[in-house]
Amino acid sequence: MVKMQREDMFSKEAALKNQAKRELANGLEKASLDKLRLQCFSRGATGILGLARAFRVMDDDGSKTLSLEEFKKGVNDMGFEFNESDIEELFKSFDTDENGSINMTEFLMKLRPPMGTCRLNIIDKCFDKLDTNSDGQITIEDLKHAYSVQDHPKYLSGELSEDEIMTAFLKNFEAGAPNPDGIVTKAEFINYYASISASIDNDAYFDLVLRRAYKL
Repeated sequence: MVKMQREDMFSKEAALKNQAKRELANGLEKASLDKLRLQCFSRGATGILGLARAFRVMDDDGSKTLSLEEFKKGVNDMGFEFNESDIEELFKSFDTDENGSINMTEFLMKLRPPMGTCRLNIIDKCFDKLDTNSDGQITIEDLKHAYSVQDHPKYLSGELSEDEIMTAFLKNFEAGAPNPDGIVTKAEFINYYASISASIDNDAYFDLVLRRAYKL
């Protein structure tokens, strides 16, 4: 059973926010994609997740593509500070075939910071441990098979039930996102830890942080 240890994650997320805010305020010229990434990071590890979910809500037909107007709406709905020309420049840089739409998945993959194979591998192992029915998403039912609440102080005190504790854990991946649904997809899990990864320089330490958190 997993007994989550999030102290390291909280400290790394705080470092991520502070570093992003400093870079945004340093007055240096930045590419539009870099500015958007930093604004996401300034909200913590769920910044990219929030934008991804805003885009997903607008993707009514499941095409995983966005028009310029949909893209503008997603960026504005999240409250990011971009003027009209910046948003249009960002959109055009991804609309490589100039057909008036961009691939949402490819855009989000480029928005999140790059990670080496070793980091992606350990994230995969953590996800697979929690995704107990191997359906590509984590729900409360998955956690009941992988996550013990027996030693959780709020469970012992009777303050929170098992379901409430597990819901709170899933909300770590949905904080600030529109329409949280209690379901964490693999892409969302990777995007979350890609953001944490940006605040950790050493591959071995990143591996250790996740192994400790998920008892691998």
